[in-house]
Amino acid sequence: MARYITITLDKRGVSCRARLLDAEAPRTCRAVWDALPQSGSAYHAKYARNEVYTLVPPFAEPKPGRENPTVTPIPGDVVYFGFEAWEIGNPAYGYDEGSEAHSDQGATDLAIFYGRNNLLINGDAGWVPGNVFATIEEGLAEMAEAAQDLWLRGVEGETLSFARA
Repeated sequence: MARYITITLDKRGVSCRARLLDAEAPRTCRAVWDALPQSGSAYHAKYARNEVYTLVPPFAEPKPGRENPTVTPIPGDVVYFGFEAWEIGNPAYGYDEGSEAHSDQGATDLAIFYGRNNLLINGDAGWVPGNVFATIEEGLAEMAEAAQDLWLRGVEGETLSFARA
């Protein structure tokens, strides 16, 4: 039986519904599902292109490892990244001092991709593969419009929330 999550840009009041890819990424799906709900400051990607994400404290123990990985996510992909502190805390990335990016434990990045031509590469670190664990089946167009608004008008005060549907 399929499991679903709801992903919301809270301030903008826009949500989408995603189906977990249990067959393709069972460890990642289990880790995320067991840790829901999760919420944090929303960010729009600088490098990957059409990505909105949040950083939350690490929650997977053990970590799921590589599973259904990609460096070229497509519209509707929902992706998990587990970062160690040294991988994400670079001051040049521009995260506020209190952000999860500066945690000694590293951070979990939960991301949605809303457009084409994404490439997960970072000039400092190289390729940054992520685990595709869900696919957005409802509300992608509305989420893409809200994500473009984030890009054009800024993310300040916006949160991205993940919950069981």
